[in-house]
Amino acid sequence: MNKLIKQWHTILDTPKRDLEWHKQDVLDELAEFKEARGLINRWSELSDVVYTCTRAQWSGHEDIEFPLKKQYFYIGLFYMFPKYTLRWKFYRVLGKKFDNNLKISEVRNPMKIEKLEKIAKKYNLDPIRFKYEAERIMRSWVFLK
Repeated sequence: MNKLIKQWHTILDTPKRDLEWHKQDVLDELAEFKEARGLINRWSELSDVVYTCTRAQWSGHEDIEFPLKKQYFYIGLFYMFPKYTLRWKFYRVLGKKFDNNLKISEVRNPMKIEKLEKIAKKYNLDPIRFKYEAERIMRSWVFLK
């Protein structure tokens, strides 16, 4: 399973950060999980905890362990793969609207429009057009919470 997870993170190719950044990311996601209410919201937040832990490990920080019971890891993993893969694919499709060779490696929630501007700037793209194209694609795209 670890090999599959690491291969998946290699495909997503999100930035690797330092140990402290990843530790804080895990703590932030764990806090959001504990505050979440409702089955789908809790499952989604659990998948975020799994994602941040596995991303940290993929980044070379093997000492970061999953902070909950082992069964929660597998439950979150089941939701994590489609949730983040759909987001990653969305940004790949969006990048092609600007340049066929542009490979945007992002997994942030595009439904949070304010994040789109940051991503556009990161890739030196026009933020207004980026948001416009993103909103057009979102009309027919499936996302998981």
